[in-house]
Amino acid sequence: MNRWRWAAVVLLASSGCSLFRVPEPVPVQGRPAEGGIGRSIGARPAPVFEDGAEVRGLWVVRTTMTTPERVRAMVERASGGGYNAILVQVRGRSDAFYRSSLEPISALIQPPDFDPLELTVRLARDEGLTVHAWVNLHLAWSGTALPRSREHVVRARPEWLAVPRGLAGDLHRMEPSDPRYLERLLRYASENSDQVEGVYLSPSHPGAKAWLLAVATDIATNYDLDGVHFDYVRLPQREFDHAASSLERFAVWVRPRLDPQATDAIGLLNQGDLPGLVGALPREWADFQRDAITETVRWIYHALKARKPELTVSAAVRADMEDARVHRYQDWGAWLDEGIIDAVVPMAYTSSRSRFRELVDDAVRAAGEERTWAGLGVYLNSTEETLAQVDLARAAGVAGFVLFSYDWAVGEGYSGSGPTLLQLVADEKFR
Repeated sequence: MNRWRWAAVVLLASSGCSLFRVPEPVPVQGRPAEGGIGRSIGARPAPVFEDGAEVRGLWVVRTTMTTPERVRAMVERASGGGYNAILVQVRGRSDAFYRSSLEPISALIQPPDFDPLELTVRLARDEGLTVHAWVNLHLAWSGTALPRSREHVVRARPEWLAVPRGLAGDLHRMEPSDPRYLERLLRYASENSDQVEGVYLSPSHPGAKAWLLAVATDIATNYDLDGVHFDYVRLPQREFDHAASSLERFAVWVRPRLDPQATDAIGLLNQGDLPGLVGALPREWADFQRDAITETVRWIYHALKARKPELTVSAAVRADMEDARVHRYQDWGAWLDEGIIDAVVPMAYTSSRSRFRELVDDAVRAAGEERTWAGLGVYLNSTEETLAQVDLARAAGVAGFVLFSYDWAVGEGYSGSGPTLLQLVADEKFR
């Protein structure tokens, strides 16, 4: 990507240009606000199907989006099985499985000039399938080595990356352009891979926020989509984000919110002891991180709706709301309250029927039936258990369900003979 594009994003983000301001919500008909200011200010949830048909969706991982043959087979299987929504991963690790003017095209695509999203949309239209662009937001990279492309956001903008508390002391003494800076972040992710999926963008950095907005609107503007589906709209754990820029913005954010009697915190702030300030104000620190992530959702939601009001904007979320809010700063309940998401897909990945039903019921209570699509982790379960979870989801009254994932069901989870899990679910539950 040309350097002027990077400069434009950074300049617009820092200047307060109206492109990055949240538009005033347009009054719409719908349920009255519940619970006070900030609730239900967005548009009514955009229905996926006008007749209210059940959402029968498939998450399609980017490894399927690499060749025309794989894309064609996927669309044929989805349509032939009676599924009606495909959520195709077109931004996995800040690389593009579509024609992007902003991010590098994935090296996995063959041939290199192949546009996976364009072919998916074209074929899906012929089969009556809805297409949702699945976009990973804050997770930027998960490789043990640096991305190959120098235009990749991790290499081009290391100052936009989130930092764990354990590395903050060392990294604050380095320039992000120092090669050791990225090396430390990559090593930390690798050594803590059971808790950290990779390198994340800093939710509070205005450049990173503006970048995610630009990427999402680029996809939605240039393709005939039915929806945009967010994933990894969060941080990996509470140890993040202690980047120097995050601490500096927290100081600005918290100053007008401090009680005049909070003399210890005010003293730390005036002394410039930002790590000490974070330690003294854990509740405010968590609120700051949650607010930053929610603001990104808000920006993108309103930008997409301004361009294409009919788009369904959905998000895959941690199914345990308390864990999501407290440990990942993913306050999806607040997104629902504010009306800046049309549907949530709680990733109720478990082999326990009682736990699955509990997670789905919790989501229905938070979102309402019409805004909940249950996420089923079929890779964890037998066919019998998957069928049982479909029944449990329907009993909870959800608008539909999404299976994770198409790729597992026709690949690792398929014996190679007989019907695939996709077909078995269709035969048992769609006929």
